[in-house]
Amino acid sequence: MEQDCIFCKIVAGDIPAEIIYQDDDVLAFRDINPQAPTHFLVIPKRHIKDPASLVDDDRGLVGELMLTGARLAKEQGLENGYRMVINNGAKAGQTVFHIHLHVLGGRNMHWPPG
Repeated sequence: MEQDCIFCKIVAGDIPAEIIYQDDDVLAFRDINPQAPTHFLVIPKRHIKDPASLVDDDRGLVGELMLTGARLAKEQGLENGYRMVINNGAKAGQTVFHIHLHVLGGRNMHWPPG
């Protein structure tokens, strides 16, 4: 846990969030600034700064983020499509430096995204 990380504080229960799923390794909660009708985040409970900080031992955890995101998207009624996004660094739009998967759906997505 990082003391100044907002997501670590959510994991610890120090900051409230609308949690939609959690297990021993991951936590999923609704984004407080949604960019689509359905927008939630899936994060590892263990602090990892960004995708560039991942190591080989994190392969299973990354798979867990993706599988959890896909399962929750289905449970949230996004059968017609959804977008999964992981930003790396401030220039890519990362604002919280704790790796997280955005799952967005419920509207048509456009390309290019940024």
